[in-house]
Amino acid sequence: MVTEHRNELNERIDKIEAAYEYMLAYAAQGIESSVGTTQGQEVTAFLHDIETALDGLAGVVTAVAEAKNAEVVDTYRSFIDALETDALKTLGAVRLVLAQGSISSLLIDNLNASIHLRALLTDLFVFDEALK
Repeated sequence: MVTEHRNELNERIDKIEAAYEYMLAYAAQGIESSVGTTQGQEVTAFLHDIETALDGLAGVVTAVAEAKNAEVVDTYRSFIDALETDALKTLGAVRLVLAQGSISSLLIDNLNASIHLRALLTDLFVFDEALK
């Protein structure tokens, strides 16, 4: 069970990280309108990947912690709560961007700069490293 939860968490982290890296490149292109462009389709797909990866993320993190050592989950609770808050705020920002008719490089640049997305990435990297 440890491996199953761990694999799911790793897949989610990989999706979020890959999307973030793509969005850095997208932001640098100076795209004013994504309508009808390959880049627009790609950034939308990556945003949907983040959306999927964030849905239920705190539950997966908790399951990984419990599978590793159920006795320490209470010790991790405030960190997991912070991660969940960052994930929910990031999810809100991602959905706001997805709701736009066109996704500009500037909009993606601002999403990349969001403290919530950056905090989420850091949370995931800290948690991942702590449980190795």
